[in-house]
Amino acid sequence: MVEVLMIIIFILGYAVIALEHKTGINKTAVALLTAVACWALVMLQQGTASHEFVMAKWGEHLQGAAQIVFFLIGAMTIVQLMETHGGFQIVARAITTRNKRALLWVISLITFFLSAVLDNLTTAIVMTTLMSGLVEDKEDRLVFASMIIIAANAGGAWTPIGDVTTTMLWIGGRVSSVRIMQMLLIPSFVATLVPLVWFSSMIKAGAVAAPVEKGPAVLPGSRQVFWMGLSALVFVPVFKSLTGLPPVAGMLLGLGVVWLATDLMHDDTRAHLKAPTALSKIDFSSVLFFLGILLAVAALDTAGILTRFSGWMDQHWGNKDVIATALGFLSAIVDNVPLTAATMGMYSLAQHPTDAKLWELLAYAVGTGGSILIIGSAAGVVVMGLARIDFFWYLRRVSLIALIGYLAGIAAYLGIYQFFH
Repeated sequence: MVEVLMIIIFILGYAVIALEHKTGINKTAVALLTAVACWALVMLQQGTASHEFVMAKWGEHLQGAAQIVFFLIGAMTIVQLMETHGGFQIVARAITTRNKRALLWVISLITFFLSAVLDNLTTAIVMTTLMSGLVEDKEDRLVFASMIIIAANAGGAWTPIGDVTTTMLWIGGRVSSVRIMQMLLIPSFVATLVPLVWFSSMIKAGAVAAPVEKGPAVLPGSRQVFWMGLSALVFVPVFKSLTGLPPVAGMLLGLGVVWLATDLMHDDTRAHLKAPTALSKIDFSSVLFFLGILLAVAALDTAGILTRFSGWMDQHWGNKDVIATALGFLSAIVDNVPLTAATMGMYSLAQHPTDAKLWELLAYAVGTGGSILIIGSAAGVVVMGLARIDFFWYLRRVSLIALIGYLAGIAAYLGIYQFFH
């Protein structure tokens, strides 16, 4: 009875989270309430005799969630410092072409590789903002914005720091940094290339209607902070490989270096360019949402619900490739963070060790599957607002080709996996 109640609370909580824009209820509040309610029910289920067991599990899961939370805070602060210094104008200045089709390729490829270093949400915001100043025609803007969503999601999937779900798998010891990049670079690129070829052939030829703007003068230290920030993010997996310390240690090291550099670079008259101001601009609501979701899923894991659900999937579906692919489809509707957390709870490292096929395919699937619907990823939702993309326009014009790209990437991964094995 307690387990049924726990499942009902989790489903109701998730339903309210999914309907945030209609209800006006902040998803972070619901995630935190759901997490605590589920853990209280775990304690009731286990009884006072198992108090120490539940507390040990609580501490174990809280430690894992805290590593992800502090990793995200560090990354978000570094990116905010880069943005505050106007460093992304460097990207704008690198775009010089006015040919419409060439511009679509340039923006899509920059988005793909930039999101592998920055997170895909930040990259989508930056590139959509830059694109809006380059493309005047409304229909063209919608096509460009749609490609930014697809490229940002696919680009974030193949590195351990590009997407929060891949980061979760990396921090959780499910994937290693070099291996995940080797295995997912080509599939992720295929998922971008298929829609890109389609849209570049469908878009009207000619020059962009608006002139390419160079943007305002960069702020003091702009270039230094931009390249320092990128280097700090890229160095995180290198630091883990060199020292064996968890990824969060490398991220905190990078944050400390950039923080110190900006303190030395600016006096009190430019306090708005320093790290404390950048920290005040971080979306802590999203960070706490991740914490709540991770703890809520951890409660289901501790109660044994996820283990039984994985057994049911294995019995009825069997093939892990089918399961991972289906989770990718589901990520177009359901947030990929709880999907990833639930899968990590359902399948242990004993069953599927580090760099197992399941984890690699899962990283690709939940990262790129969200592009099938515009509401399937944070990048999609944000760009939907920035570029004023209608849900049904995206469904008619983009969803099918995004789905074909997603499946082509799955096929590419399976081919690569067979080659290496």
